[in-house]
Amino acid sequence: MLKLTPAERSALRSEAHALNPVVIVGDAGLTPAVLKEIDGSLNAHGLIKVRVAGDDRDARIEMYGTICEQLGAAPIQHIGKLLVLYRPKKEAQKERSEKRGKGLREVTIVKPSPSGTKRPTVTKVVLKGNERVTAGGLIKRAKPRQTSSKKST
Repeated sequence: MLKLTPAERSALRSEAHALNPVVIVGDAGLTPAVLKEIDGSLNAHGLIKVRVAGDDRDARIEMYGTICEQLGAAPIQHIGKLLVLYRPKKEAQKERSEKRGKGLREVTIVKPSPSGTKRPTVTKVVLKGNERVTAGGLIKRAKPRQTSSKKST
């Protein structure tokens, strides 16, 4: 089981507030398939919420301890039927994301000729992170995120 300081736990608790449950444990309890799903979610996200369906509080506490021991995760918070778990992401995934670059990617656009009898035109274009290629082969930027007028203060 991973040990965290109270300050780290508090920071993770505030970060987890906005998260939705990623894994739901049903009436069958903590099966190997559920543990595998929780493990995969921890590898992908690091900080997750798990919802437990049972009404027995003691069973939920026992389940929480079992998950943390078997997966090497740190218990962050247990409120009602929600369990918050943390485990640092693995280094292999960090390396893979660093190899991708700074959001630039090269895309090949193939457009058929207007008459249909000649060769198609092939162009290679470098796209930035907020750009995409439409079905017609045009490059469009993503629209800026809309902001609420109520949150202006």
